[in-house]
Amino acid sequence: MTRISQLILAAALGLGALCAQAQTAAPAKAAPAASPEYRLGAGDVIRIVVYQNPDLTLETRVSESGLVSFPLLGNVRIGGLGIGAAEKLIADGLKSGNFVKQPQVTLTLLQVKGNQASVLGQVNRPGRYPIETADMRMTDLLANAGGVATTGGDQLVLSGMRNGKPFRLEIDLPSVFGPNTDQGRVNDVLIQNGDVLWVDRAPMVYIYGEVQRPGPMRLERGMTLLQVLAAGGGLTQRGTERGIRVHRKGADGKVQIAQPNMDDRVRDGDVVYVKESLF
Repeated sequence: MTRISQLILAAALGLGALCAQAQTAAPAKAAPAASPEYRLGAGDVIRIVVYQNPDLTLETRVSESGLVSFPLLGNVRIGGLGIGAAEKLIADGLKSGNFVKQPQVTLTLLQVKGNQASVLGQVNRPGRYPIETADMRMTDLLANAGGVATTGGDQLVLSGMRNGKPFRLEIDLPSVFGPNTDQGRVNDVLIQNGDVLWVDRAPMVYIYGEVQRPGPMRLERGMTLLQVLAAGGGLTQRGTERGIRVHRKGADGKVQIAQPNMDDRVRDGDVVYVKESLF
Protein backbone atom coordinates (compact mmCIF):
# COMPACT_ATOMS: atom_id res chain seq x y z
CA MET A 1 0.00 0.00 0.00
CA THR A 2 1.43 3.40 -0.96
CA ARG A 3 1.91 6.24 1.54
CA ILE A 4 -0.95 8.31 0.09
CA SER A 5 -3.29 5.27 0.24
CA GLN A 6 -2.34 4.70 3.89
CA LEU A 7 -3.04 8.34 4.71
CA ILE A 8 -6.39 8.29 2.92
CA LEU A 9 -7.42 5.12 4.76
CA ALA A 10 -6.47 6.69 8.11
CA ALA A 11 -8.44 9.83 7.30
CA ALA A 12 -11.51 7.84 6.32
CA LEU A 13 -11.31 5.81 9.54
CA GLY A 14 -10.95 9.05 11.48
CA LEU A 15 -14.13 10.46 9.95
CA GLY A 16 -16.01 7.25 10.74
CA ALA A 17 -14.90 7.32 14.37
CA LEU A 18 -15.98 10.94 14.73
CA CYS A 19 -19.43 10.15 13.29
CA ALA A 20 -19.83 7.18 15.67
CA GLN A 21 -18.83 9.35 18.64
CA ALA A 22 -21.33 12.03 17.66
CA GLN A 23 -24.14 9.47 17.49
CA THR A 24 -23.38 7.73 20.79
CA ALA A 25 -22.49 10.83 22.80
CA ALA A 26 -25.62 12.86 22.01
CA PRO A 27 -26.92 14.27 25.32
CA ALA A 28 -30.40 13.43 26.50
CA LYS A 29 -32.88 16.24 26.00
CA ALA A 30 -34.27 17.68 29.18
CA ALA A 31 -37.97 17.18 29.85
CA PRO A 32 -39.94 20.20 28.61
CA ALA A 33 -41.72 22.44 31.06
CA ALA A 34 -45.49 22.76 31.11
CA SER A 35 -46.70 24.66 28.03
CA PRO A 36 -48.20 28.10 28.58
CA GLU A 37 -51.71 28.57 27.19
CA TYR A 38 -52.03 29.45 23.52
CA ARG A 39 -53.08 33.06 22.86
CA LEU A 40 -55.76 33.65 20.26
CA GLY A 41 -54.83 35.66 17.18
CA ALA A 42 -56.39 37.16 14.07
CA GLY A 43 -57.63 34.51 11.66
CA ASP A 44 -58.05 31.75 14.25
CA VAL A 45 -61.27 29.75 13.79
CA ILE A 46 -63.05 29.01 17.06
CA ARG A 47 -66.27 27.43 18.36
CA ILE A 48 -67.99 28.86 21.46
CA VAL A 49 -70.53 26.73 23.32
CA VAL A 50 -72.61 27.80 26.35
CA TYR A 51 -73.85 24.83 28.35
CA GLN A 52 -77.63 24.26 28.02
CA ASN A 53 -77.92 27.28 25.70
CA PRO A 54 -77.66 25.90 22.15
CA ASP A 55 -78.87 29.20 20.66
CA LEU A 56 -75.61 30.79 21.84
CA THR A 57 -73.37 28.28 20.04
CA LEU A 58 -71.12 30.16 17.62
CA GLU A 59 -68.44 29.12 15.14
CA THR A 60 -66.52 32.13 13.88
CA ARG A 61 -63.15 33.59 12.91
CA VAL A 62 -61.24 36.12 14.99
CA SER A 63 -61.08 39.40 13.07
CA GLU A 64 -57.89 41.30 12.25
CA SER A 65 -58.62 43.57 15.22
CA GLY A 66 -59.01 40.58 17.56
CA LEU A 67 -62.83 40.81 17.79
CA VAL A 68 -65.64 38.28 17.53
CA SER A 69 -69.31 39.14 17.32
CA PHE A 70 -71.14 37.09 19.97
CA PRO A 71 -74.94 36.87 20.42
CA LEU A 72 -76.31 39.24 23.08
CA LEU A 73 -72.87 40.72 23.79
CA GLY A 74 -71.94 42.20 20.42
CA ASN A 75 -68.23 42.62 19.67
CA VAL A 76 -65.95 40.91 22.21
CA ARG A 77 -62.19 41.43 22.04
CA ILE A 78 -60.49 38.09 22.61
CA GLY A 79 -57.37 38.57 20.48
CA GLY A 80 -54.27 38.10 22.59
CA LEU A 81 -56.14 36.20 25.33
CA GLY A 82 -55.62 32.61 26.32
CA ILE A 83 -58.54 30.24 25.82
CA GLY A 84 -59.38 30.20 29.53
CA ALA A 85 -59.34 33.99 29.74
CA ALA A 86 -61.58 34.28 26.66
CA GLU A 87 -64.06 31.81 28.15
CA LYS A 88 -64.19 33.81 31.38
CA LEU A 89 -64.64 37.12 29.52
CA ILE A 90 -67.69 35.78 27.64
CA ALA A 91 -69.12 34.13 30.74
CA ASP A 92 -68.76 37.33 32.77
CA GLY A 93 -70.51 39.28 30.01
CA LEU A 94 -73.45 36.88 29.93
CA LYS A 95 -73.71 36.90 33.70
CA SER A 96 -73.41 40.66 34.21
CA GLY A 97 -76.01 41.26 31.47
CA ASN A 98 -78.42 38.85 33.21
CA PHE A 99 -78.61 36.75 30.04
CA VAL A 100 -77.49 33.51 31.72
CA LYS A 101 -77.40 33.02 35.49
CA GLN A 102 -74.49 30.60 35.78
CA PRO A 103 -72.92 30.43 32.31
CA GLN A 104 -70.49 27.62 31.54
CA VAL A 105 -68.59 28.64 28.43
CA THR A 106 -66.36 26.34 26.40
CA LEU A 107 -64.14 27.73 23.64
CA THR A 108 -62.56 25.29 21.18
CA LEU A 109 -59.79 26.24 18.78
CA LEU A 110 -60.64 24.71 15.38
CA GLN A 111 -57.92 26.19 13.16
CA VAL A 112 -54.74 28.00 14.08
CA LYS A 113 -54.24 30.89 11.67
CA GLY A 114 -53.40 33.87 13.84
CA ASN A 115 -49.92 32.89 15.05
CA GLN A 116 -47.62 31.47 12.41
CA ALA A 117 -43.94 31.29 11.54
CA SER A 118 -42.19 30.48 8.26
CA VAL A 119 -39.36 28.06 7.49
CA LEU A 120 -37.44 28.69 4.27
CA GLY A 121 -34.31 27.47 2.54
CA GLN A 122 -32.81 23.98 2.72
CA VAL A 123 -35.52 22.11 4.64
CA ASN A 124 -37.67 19.15 3.58
CA ARG A 125 -41.02 20.97 3.83
CA PRO A 126 -40.63 24.75 3.56
CA GLY A 127 -43.72 26.80 4.36
CA ARG A 128 -45.78 28.52 7.07
CA TYR A 129 -46.54 26.66 10.29
CA PRO A 130 -48.88 27.47 13.19
CA ILE A 131 -47.50 28.37 16.61
CA GLU A 132 -49.80 26.24 18.70
CA THR A 133 -48.15 26.78 22.09
CA ALA A 134 -46.54 29.81 23.67
CA ASP A 135 -43.29 27.91 24.35
CA MET A 136 -42.69 26.69 20.80
CA ARG A 137 -38.94 26.73 20.14
CA MET A 138 -36.73 26.81 17.07
CA THR A 139 -36.19 23.05 17.09
CA ASP A 140 -39.98 22.47 17.23
CA LEU A 141 -40.51 24.71 14.21
CA LEU A 142 -37.67 23.00 12.33
CA ALA A 143 -39.16 19.58 13.11
CA ASN A 144 -42.53 20.69 11.71
CA ALA A 145 -40.73 21.54 8.45
CA GLY A 146 -39.31 18.02 8.24
CA GLY A 147 -35.84 18.95 9.47
CA VAL A 148 -32.80 20.10 7.52
CA ALA A 149 -32.55 18.68 3.99
CA THR A 150 -29.47 16.81 2.80
CA THR A 151 -28.40 19.99 1.00
CA GLY A 152 -28.75 22.09 4.15
CA GLY A 153 -25.97 23.33 6.37
CA ASP A 154 -25.48 23.91 10.08
CA GLN A 155 -26.02 27.68 9.98
CA LEU A 156 -29.54 29.02 10.55
CA VAL A 157 -30.87 32.57 10.66
CA LEU A 158 -33.98 33.53 12.64
CA SER A 159 -35.51 36.93 11.92
CA GLY A 160 -38.62 38.70 13.15
CA MET A 161 -39.69 41.37 15.61
CA ARG A 162 -38.98 41.62 19.34
CA ASN A 163 -40.35 44.46 21.47
CA GLY A 164 -41.30 46.38 18.34
CA LYS A 165 -37.77 46.25 16.89
CA PRO A 166 -36.29 44.14 14.06
CA PHE A 167 -34.69 40.96 15.36
CA ARG A 168 -32.04 38.75 13.73
CA LEU A 169 -30.17 35.82 15.26
CA GLU A 170 -27.59 33.52 13.68
CA ILE A 171 -27.78 30.00 15.11
CA ASP A 172 -25.16 27.27 14.94
CA LEU A 173 -27.38 24.18 14.93
CA PRO A 174 -24.84 21.69 16.40
CA SER A 175 -24.41 23.96 19.44
CA VAL A 176 -28.09 23.44 20.29
CA PHE A 177 -27.41 19.73 20.80
CA GLY A 178 -23.89 20.05 22.20
CA PRO A 179 -22.70 19.06 25.68
CA ASN A 180 -23.33 22.57 27.04
CA THR A 181 -27.04 22.24 27.75
CA ASP A 182 -27.35 25.81 29.04
CA GLN A 183 -25.89 27.24 25.84
CA GLY A 184 -28.05 24.92 23.80
CA ARG A 185 -31.18 26.19 25.54
CA VAL A 186 -30.15 29.78 24.82
CA ASN A 187 -29.72 29.02 21.11
CA ASP A 188 -33.00 27.09 20.96
CA VAL A 189 -34.95 30.33 21.11
CA LEU A 190 -38.68 30.82 21.52
CA ILE A 191 -40.62 31.37 18.30
CA GLN A 192 -42.99 34.32 17.98
CA ASN A 193 -45.68 35.25 15.49
CA GLY A 194 -44.24 36.30 12.12
CA ASP A 195 -40.78 34.79 12.66
CA VAL A 196 -38.87 33.47 9.63
CA LEU A 197 -36.31 30.69 9.99
CA TRP A 198 -33.80 30.42 7.12
CA VAL A 199 -31.65 27.33 6.61
CA ASP A 200 -28.64 28.03 4.40
CA ARG A 201 -27.15 25.52 1.99
CA ALA A 202 -24.33 23.27 3.13
CA PRO A 203 -20.79 24.36 2.25
CA MET A 204 -19.44 22.49 -0.76
CA VAL A 205 -16.05 21.52 -2.13
CA TYR A 206 -15.40 20.35 -5.68
CA ILE A 207 -12.85 17.69 -6.66
CA TYR A 208 -11.85 16.59 -10.15
CA GLY A 209 -8.97 15.11 -12.10
CA GLU A 210 -7.34 11.83 -11.16
CA VAL A 211 -9.65 10.75 -8.33
CA GLN A 212 -12.02 7.80 -8.11
CA ARG A 213 -15.22 9.82 -7.57
CA PRO A 214 -14.87 13.38 -8.93
CA GLY A 215 -17.60 15.94 -8.41
CA PRO A 216 -19.11 18.17 -5.71
CA MET A 217 -19.32 16.98 -2.11
CA ARG A 218 -20.54 18.32 1.20
CA LEU A 219 -17.80 20.02 3.19
CA GLU A 220 -17.90 18.76 6.77
CA ARG A 221 -16.73 21.03 9.57
CA GLY A 222 -12.93 21.05 9.91
CA MET A 223 -12.43 18.82 6.87
CA THR A 224 -8.83 18.54 5.66
CA LEU A 225 -7.51 18.00 2.14
CA LEU A 226 -6.67 14.40 3.01
CA GLN A 227 -10.25 13.77 4.15
CA VAL A 228 -11.63 15.33 0.96
CA LEU A 229 -9.51 12.95 -1.09
CA ALA A 230 -10.67 10.04 1.06
CA ALA A 231 -14.32 11.03 0.53
CA GLY A 232 -13.58 11.09 -3.20
CA GLY A 233 -12.38 7.49 -3.11
CA GLY A 234 -8.69 8.35 -3.26
CA LEU A 235 -6.40 8.91 -6.21
CA THR A 236 -6.45 6.84 -9.38
CA GLN A 237 -3.36 4.92 -10.45
CA ARG A 238 -2.45 7.87 -12.63
CA GLY A 239 -2.88 10.45 -9.85
CA THR A 240 0.01 11.92 -7.93
CA GLU A 241 0.21 13.66 -4.58
CA ARG A 242 2.65 16.15 -6.08
CA GLY A 243 0.02 17.12 -8.63
CA ILE A 244 -2.67 18.25 -6.18
CA ARG A 245 -3.70 21.90 -6.48
CA VAL A 246 -6.43 23.88 -4.71
CA HIS A 247 -8.16 26.72 -6.56
CA ARG A 248 -9.59 29.23 -4.07
CA LYS A 249 -11.35 32.54 -4.63
CA GLY A 250 -9.84 35.34 -2.59
CA ALA A 251 -11.49 38.34 -0.95
CA ASP A 252 -10.88 40.36 -4.13
CA GLY A 253 -12.76 37.78 -6.21
CA LYS A 254 -9.64 36.50 -7.94
CA VAL A 255 -8.85 32.79 -7.99
CA GLN A 256 -5.63 31.77 -6.30
CA ILE A 257 -3.89 28.41 -6.87
CA ALA A 258 -2.05 26.74 -3.99
CA GLN A 259 -0.34 23.41 -3.32
CA PRO A 260 -1.46 22.70 0.27
CA ASN A 261 -0.37 20.04 2.72
CA MET A 262 -2.57 17.03 3.35
CA ASP A 263 -3.56 18.23 6.83
CA ASP A 264 -4.54 21.73 5.64
CA ARG A 265 -8.24 22.54 5.95
CA VAL A 266 -10.29 23.24 2.85
CA ARG A 267 -12.92 25.96 2.59
CA ASP A 268 -16.37 26.37 1.15
CA GLY A 269 -16.13 26.71 -2.64
CA ASP A 270 -12.62 25.27 -2.96
CA VAL A 271 -11.85 23.32 -6.13
CA VAL A 272 -9.36 20.49 -5.67
CA TYR A 273 -7.60 19.33 -8.85
CA VAL A 274 -5.43 16.21 -9.01
CA LYS A 275 -3.06 16.15 -11.97
CA GLU A 276 -1.97 13.04 -13.84
CA SER A 277 1.49 11.74 -13.04
CA LEU A 278 3.94 12.11 -15.89
CA PHE A 279 5.95 9.07 -14.80
